[in-house]
Amino acid sequence: MKRVAMSALTGVAGAILLASPAAAQRSQPAEAGSLSDTVSRIDQQRAPDSFSSLARRLMPSVVNITTSQTVAPDGMPEFPNGSPLERFNEFFGRDPEGFRREGSLGSGFVISADGVIITNNHVIENADEINVVFASGRTLQAELVGTDVETDVAVLKVVSDSPLPFVEFADSDEAEVGDWVMAIGNPFGFGGSVSAGIISARNRDIQSGRYDDFIQTDAAINRGNSGGPLFNLNGEVIGVNTAIISPTGGSVGLGFSIPANLVKQVSSQILEYGKPRRGWFGVNVQGIDAGLADAYGLQDEKGVIVTNIEEGGPAAEADFEVGDLLLTFDGKMIENVRGLTRIVAETEIGKRVAVDLIRDRKRRTVRFEVGELASNNESETREPLPENALAQNPLGAELKSIDDDARRRYGIARNVEGVLVNSVAANGPSFGKLRKGDVIIEMGFERIASLQDAYEALEPGNAPAGAPLLVRVSRAGQTMFFTIDTER
Repeated sequence: MKRVAMSALTGVAGAILLASPAAAQRSQPAEAGSLSDTVSRIDQQRAPDSFSSLARRLMPSVVNITTSQTVAPDGMPEFPNGSPLERFNEFFGRDPEGFRREGSLGSGFVISADGVIITNNHVIENADEINVVFASGRTLQAELVGTDVETDVAVLKVVSDSPLPFVEFADSDEAEVGDWVMAIGNPFGFGGSVSAGIISARNRDIQSGRYDDFIQTDAAINRGNSGGPLFNLNGEVIGVNTAIISPTGGSVGLGFSIPANLVKQVSSQILEYGKPRRGWFGVNVQGIDAGLADAYGLQDEKGVIVTNIEEGGPAAEADFEVGDLLLTFDGKMIENVRGLTRIVAETEIGKRVAVDLIRDRKRRTVRFEVGELASNNESETREPLPENALAQNPLGAELKSIDDDARRRYGIARNVEGVLVNSVAANGPSFGKLRKGDVIIEMGFERIASLQDAYEALEPGNAPAGAPLLVRVSRAGQTMFFTIDTER
């Protein structure tokens, strides 16, 4: 299993419930070969008397995955034939050239009658050979169709002389905290293990990647559960067990599963294109706090501010500007940086979308065509982190004109105009926001090209009494925004 945070392995377990034992008996798969019930309306928040019938029905669709890979010599000598230590060659699993075989265990599940299987990327990563073992004991060799490192999803394919039982994905957006779920997997090599629990939380970010959006469960998950399914009470896959957080390496009730909707999207793209395809906006953004929200005339702290527009990117071809506060993307509310990253990634490439934003405290809509994110493109996932700094005058900072020496010292580009922050007062209003070497390029939505511009912007009559001043800064080539309670 993949370790996350303290010692996270993959896995999520859950319990499934039916409206009643009778309802469980009436429930039938949606179509021949499918073990999921997509027809019955089962109460996901009511635990059944037993999970036995559900587990028995779903077990044929869940597989154990074993992998092996050849590992190059690591300095351990190969003992020659006839040597008293020859027997240790076999003990260490080495061939005559010193190479050895290593293996791993994981879980997976079948999603089509023709043998498409879903698991985690980290289960099969670097494997030379992948075998899947069905509940019946039947073993088939699998071909790797494709993987996505970003979401830890892998797609396998096996060839069978007869249709395979499979399960279907649920709409994971409909899953609620408190719903019962059930996990089936191969923990520690004990195949066909069942555990149950509830969905403990949604939209968890466990700092494992930029697309973190995990379902958290308290079901028991352990090493070897990685890649296995997390079922709802209909027998639909609600998520793929991927990680646990544990100080010991064993389950402590903190398991995490990739939502089914994300897995379905990524796996469909892998099957069609051989790789995942993600939307590209072509901007860098930062989140907002209460001060920035107020400066832009908002009541809450939702949205992101554009800090950079990538040259040649999709946004550069449209009417976006640095300083725009983005509110919605393609009709979806932008909660924060992470939320925008996911929304953009999941948007159809080539789709023309509308972005609602605030510029100069006025709302407007900008439309553009979503591009395709290249693997080496960070896009809008970088969020600048504020650092310390500022001093003297209404800002609490000493301001200077930018000369050649300052440009060399602080790496200020020739095309950057504004005023230089030369010192910062430890007890001033800008402390912890501005710093020495910053270039102030805008105050209160007004461009700053000279010291005179800055002094005028700081005049008491040029801003509402008691209102914080919105300051736009260039720092090491990055644009940042701050609100400062100036002494005006």
